[in-house]
Amino acid sequence: MTSLDIGIAAIRSIRTAATRVGDAWRRMSRWLNSVMPKGLYARALLIIILPMVILQSVVAFVFMERHWNLVTRRLSAGVVQDIAALIDVYRGYPQDADNAQFKRIAQDRLGLAVDFLPVSEMPPPGQKPFFSLLDQTLSVELRKQISRPFWIDTVGKSTLVEIRIQLDNTVMRVFARRGAAYASNSEIFLLWMVGTSAVLLSVAIVFLRNQIRPILRLADAAESFGKGREVPNFRPRGAREVRRAAQAFIEMKSRVERTIEQRTTMLAGVSHDLRTILTRFKLELALIGDSPEVEGMKKDVDEMGRMLEAYLAFARGDFGEQSEPTDMAAFVEELKTDAERQGHKTSAVFHGPPLVTVRPAAFKRCLANLVSNAARHAPSISITGHRDHRWLTVTVDDDGPGIAADMREEVFKPFLRLDDARNQDEGGTGLGLAIARDIARSHGGDITLGDSPLGGLRATVRVPV
Repeated sequence: MTSLDIGIAAIRSIRTAATRVGDAWRRMSRWLNSVMPKGLYARALLIIILPMVILQSVVAFVFMERHWNLVTRRLSAGVVQDIAALIDVYRGYPQDADNAQFKRIAQDRLGLAVDFLPVSEMPPPGQKPFFSLLDQTLSVELRKQISRPFWIDTVGKSTLVEIRIQLDNTVMRVFARRGAAYASNSEIFLLWMVGTSAVLLSVAIVFLRNQIRPILRLADAAESFGKGREVPNFRPRGAREVRRAAQAFIEMKSRVERTIEQRTTMLAGVSHDLRTILTRFKLELALIGDSPEVEGMKKDVDEMGRMLEAYLAFARGDFGEQSEPTDMAAFVEELKTDAERQGHKTSAVFHGPPLVTVRPAAFKRCLANLVSNAARHAPSISITGHRDHRWLTVTVDDDGPGIAADMREEVFKPFLRLDDARNQDEGGTGLGLAIARDIARSHGGDITLGDSPLGGLRATVRVPV
């Protein structure tokens, strides 16, 4: 194998390793994204709590490793020194038969309870605790200062430490207070940690709640404005950046309302001028008298009037109407009655709470356009309404010829006409579905077309409540 082949193989190995690292990093990122909270409030709390927990953990580790270890080592060394001194006294000076004087001095002067056992009673080494700083420190000090076989029990009695040391002809058993050999102030330290963490967490929660509330108000105001509803008593609050965003929203809202008002004023003027001309045409035709030609011209003028009203309604969009709670069940029943009056077999049903905040006239026009579109091409119509905690959904089904799947978005374009004329309104302007979708979208929703269980077309209106 040449050096070039070796270099190519090395490069491939590096690329493979880099690809694996990249894949592992992407998997880790996807996992973090799946477990991380999605809300700003929860994320902000996590940003505050996580460093605080890490800081407390580091402080606890440093305290345990430095302070407790040092204090425990010194206390244990002192207890072992006292035991070593007792051993020296016991071995170097004669004692009475029952060692009463020796035990009294150990108890009164050193705080140690001492007795003597036969050599045969030295127990086998017991199971050591998983983590015991006292056990480790005492063992080290006993080996270093006494250098005799020993046995200790630091867990059998909660307040005492038992130490047995084998001497030449006996076993000295010593009971020492646990606090004399171990800095056992963990409760105070844990209480301090929990207390300070609770105080910091409470302050963070109160502070973040006050900071998040203006953002939620801004989101609610933008959502209400997007649904065509009023935004009363909204004003900038909170931090400087949130106030800036709220002020930008207010200015945008004012510009949009001003544009709509200007357009409505212009359309009102255009509508007045054109209606005046059409009225003049009608008067002139009435003065001419009756004839086949005059009748045709009257029909053309009437059709022009209907077309004018349709164009103006589409351009105006009914933005001047205010939203108010409306009984959708009554709307659906009224649409059914109108369709039956025109000779169509119609069924209607509504599920859920019927009151929904919409612009009544505009929304009724939206649904009426869909029902009239179905009525022109099908003998049977089914109207179904459903309202839950988030959405109002109204479906209009028919058993007509339907619309091809690839043309179901095209029919919403203004003035577009298909061969089967499914998108034409009564005036023949091709604005029925366009006006209906425009009204649905002005409420923050939309209209979609699909296959109906009846065999024809299904039109679905879905708007947020």
